[in-house]
Amino acid sequence: MSNNQKRFILPEEEIPRYWYNIQADMVNKPLPPLNPATREPLKAEDLFPIFAKELCRQEMNQTDAWIEIPDEVRDMYKYYRSTPLVRAFGLEKALGTPAHIYFKNESVSPMGSHKLNSAIPQAYYCKQEGVTNVTTETGAGQWGASLAYAARLFGLEAAVYQVKISYEQKPYRRSIMQTFGAQVTPSPSMSTRAGKDILTVHPNYQGSLGTAISEAIELATTTPNCKYTLGSVLNHVALHQTVIGQEAEKQMAMAGEYPDMVIACFGGGSNFGGIAFPFMRHNILEGKQTRFIAAEPASCPKLTRGKFLYDFGDEAGYTPLLPMFTLGHNFAPANIHAGGLRYHGAGVIVSQLLKDKMMEAVDIQQLESFEAGVLFARAEGIIPAPESCHAIAATIREANRCKERGEEKVILFNLSGHGLIDMASYDKFLAGDLQNYELTDADIQRNLDALK
Repeated sequence: MSNNQKRFILPEEEIPRYWYNIQADMVNKPLPPLNPATREPLKAEDLFPIFAKELCRQEMNQTDAWIEIPDEVRDMYKYYRSTPLVRAFGLEKALGTPAHIYFKNESVSPMGSHKLNSAIPQAYYCKQEGVTNVTTETGAGQWGASLAYAARLFGLEAAVYQVKISYEQKPYRRSIMQTFGAQVTPSPSMSTRAGKDILTVHPNYQGSLGTAISEAIELATTTPNCKYTLGSVLNHVALHQTVIGQEAEKQMAMAGEYPDMVIACFGGGSNFGGIAFPFMRHNILEGKQTRFIAAEPASCPKLTRGKFLYDFGDEAGYTPLLPMFTLGHNFAPANIHAGGLRYHGAGVIVSQLLKDKMMEAVDIQQLESFEAGVLFARAEGIIPAPESCHAIAATIREANRCKERGEEKVILFNLSGHGLIDMASYDKFLAGDLQNYELTDADIQRNLDALK
């Protein structure tokens, strides 16, 4: 194999046939979600009113390491999978690092991000159950766009609550959702009780993913033949995303290397888990020593500065209580442009893995993330999504450490999406109009104290 090979592509027949369920291999299983009224552990059937039944079973499955991908879903994966593994020679040269940097390019999907990997199976299982309508929330709009497209593929009607600040910052993502036939509502809105209650107290509130989740769940539970779908956080979403890491395993073998570090940006955990969990399996079962680094925004630092406790996954308290690292479900994130990372909590699997020191987390300020994104764009020719810029910034930090120490480490990161519909945020960065947001320990503690 030539050391100069840039891109590594798997043939269609090598696209994964199973999703990898890391819960089956974890030494310490995640704690169960709780019914908020009784504080009793939930069973899969307790979630049936909200989600498609098969998704509920996947959510609670802690025994089966491999879950078969339905043929119809896998056939739709073939529209864009496998995605390329790319050696970042340009970035290595720009940094002058001895590190070997690779990225998994999930931006090549029709929606420009990894989100389609879970939208397709979620829509499929809803259709199989006879559901006619699906609802969801979206921040930056990548998940909403993916769900709108997947719903169209299966003849479902989709209603999307988009965080209001992103609805205004990213009008073209709204247009994409509407092109596929989805109804898009800025959140908080006056169309749900949850939205009305929030706007009554905070009339100018610009929204959060927690608020949008509340509105979408309320619509799903009050609309006949309608189910809620989620783009991150939950176990079954990370499960579907493991096609990323499984492909990357085979592609790294094609390159003749194995990662010393695996890095991804972090909002709720789906793209991080998607690339990390298949590699983490080898740490758990074979004693490999790969480091796993989640890169979150400094203005929404649940992994690095949050607290592990049971908390709601949404602002209004409609979800089960989830055992997770959280800043509190009432936490109002700063209006950063990485809208997909503006979420108060972390998925329960990632939270347990962080507790068990199976992974690490770093926080990245907004300006550092955009500096990294611009450097990557100029070196590799791809403009990354603001969310992905956090992973790139963390990669650059590690590559620079390799340079200082003279270490030839292998770094793999997930390019979760492109930024071609996020150019307004790049305009602001290049004009010097973006800022960092300082979050004090007192701010965080005040919000956590309110949970009591």
